[in-house]
Amino acid sequence: MSYRTPYAKVEGLGAAHSGTEHFWRQRITAVALIPLVIWFAVNAFMLIGGTYEAAHAFLAAPVNAVLMALFVIAIVIHMTLGLQVVIEDYVHTDGRKIFSLLLMRGFAWIVGAAMIFAILKIAL
Repeated sequence: MSYRTPYAKVEGLGAAHSGTEHFWRQRITAVALIPLVIWFAVNAFMLIGGTYEAAHAFLAAPVNAVLMALFVIAIVIHMTLGLQVVIEDYVHTDGRKIFSLLLMRGFAWIVGAAMIFAILKIAL
């Protein structure tokens, strides 16, 4: 005998009523980061020993600016999702948990916005 309603069975939601949305977001960003990290690593190694002008010219190219922005967005989202799980698992006091989550999200927004601003400033 199940205590779940027919609607809950169809939705597939657990006790938290959030389903697997967080899980899938983390996996999607991880998969998106695979080619972006490869692209970033290859180009970072090619720029080692180069001049400031070479790095500036690299980011000024529209394709590279867009890929770098996508890299930043994906990595900030992935970081936020991962840190959220860590905070939820290891911070047990509700007040500290909420404060930690808000602080982490604020930090992620500030860092992400600063990186996107820098990319746009170079690209434009």
